[in-house]
Amino acid sequence: MMVFHGSSQVVDHPDVWHSYKALDFGRGFYVTSLREQAERWARRKADLTHGKAIVNQYRMSDDMSGLRVKSFTDDLTEWIDFVCDCRDEKTVYQQYDLIIGKVANDKVFRVVDMYHSGIWDRERALREIKVYPDYDQIAFVTQDAVERLLAFECSWEA
Repeated sequence: MMVFHGSSQVVDHPDVWHSYKALDFGRGFYVTSLREQAERWARRKADLTHGKAIVNQYRMSDDMSGLRVKSFTDDLTEWIDFVCDCRDEKTVYQQYDLIIGKVANDKVFRVVDMYHSGIWDRERALREIKVYPDYDQIAFVTQDAVERLLAFECSWEA
């Protein structure tokens, strides 16, 4: 499977250490299966750094044997609580090598914030999230997972 990473630079040797802690699935190296989503991420990163918008493409192996993988299904209840814990910099994500699930795009991010701050209860937040289109993300939490599953293919300016 091809996956993509939006950045302001070519990332031909991805690592899990150059990441913020308080992301949806904690600290790690993030990719998506959606090229358009990676292009948006790259443009956002370029705007923040005043650099170029670069999309990196990788071939991802499907052999996840021996890795601790967390894959969120369509049940958003567990997902939203997990995302809130990670944004609070809790370390629950560290029990996995790889985490696969939805991404909190700008609109979903606002819904998660409303829930996280206690303004909306879980049921209200989940109803709101369901009206937004799906985006995906894969977080490589351990360097072992990166090295076993990702192979750099190419990059381009978005």
